[in-house]
Amino acid sequence: MAGEAEREEQGGGAIEREVRIEASPETVFDLLTDPEQYVRWKGRKAWLDVAPGGEFKVEVNDQATAVGEYVEVDPPRRVVFTWGWEGHPVVPPGASTVEITLTPDGDGTVLRLVHHGLPPAEVEQHTQGWDLYLSRLVTVGAGRDPGPDPNLG
Repeated sequence: MAGEAEREEQGGGAIEREVRIEASPETVFDLLTDPEQYVRWKGRKAWLDVAPGGEFKVEVNDQATAVGEYVEVDPPRRVVFTWGWEGHPVVPPGASTVEITLTPDGDGTVLRLVHHGLPPAEVEQHTQGWDLYLSRLVTVGAGRDPGPDPNLG
């Protein structure tokens, strides 16, 4: 994809994903921003201060805690936050940016995620992570149980 190649030349890889969720944008926005709702599909604990400059922190397991800061919050349409991992030498907190846009689609919502600024060597692992967690989000959004998070250990 030309856009992806261009981003890598500018110093960072990008992930782009789009999924349809059987829920309203308001419901999906809550799943992305309410700590109790967030852990239904990703991680075991979340600290989410959902305002520009607020903390984004999700403890996935004992070895992985994602940390960043909210950049833009536009309920129920868009949320942007920086992203990285506590103690990670290559993708430290704030090293990359995640942009999520929600668009109404009939009785559901199309979620578009763009994660950019990743070092090229980290794109594949982060792509696998987003694919896993977006599928869990689709399941939870539809009112179903996604089962245990396989990354909880």
